[in-house]
Amino acid sequence: MKVFGIAGWSGSGKTTLLEKVIPCLSARGLKVSVVKHAHHGFDIDRPGKDSYRHREAGATEVLLSCGDRWALMHERRDEPEPTLDELLGHLSPCDLVLIEGFKQEPVPKLEIHRPEHGKPVLYPERADIVAVASNAPLVCDRPLLPLDDAEAVAAFIVSYLSLN
Repeated sequence: MKVFGIAGWSGSGKTTLLEKVIPCLSARGLKVSVVKHAHHGFDIDRPGKDSYRHREAGATEVLLSCGDRWALMHERRDEPEPTLDELLGHLSPCDLVLIEGFKQEPVPKLEIHRPEHGKPVLYPERADIVAVASNAPLVCDRPLLPLDDAEAVAAFIVSYLSLN
């Protein structure tokens, strides 16, 4: 499976762009998965639910399943945070894994840049940023894509990774 990242400052629109690009990639017949890194804790469970009670009781993993989906929750307890490669190993086979976050991982990435946020561009310091998507003109030594054109972003990813 191929891996491609979306990087940018918080609030730049990474999730919004992925939400629009994924259908474009799926329409090309690609099976796409996503790995998102959260810089803060999260919980997909709720107190009082059976699965929550199992985790609270000390279970390392709880797998929930129904007719529509399944989810595996793994409590790290005293384990170190897993690497991107370890996380990718948990995914089912697919054509493309899009990663959001994981800014420091050495995988090809598209930087999302919005000049109005007042944050500096990342690409000059990151050789793994292979293109930039922006909502404004930008002098850039990488391919510059229109941030509001999900089809152009999808086409770039497909071409860059030779997925066609």
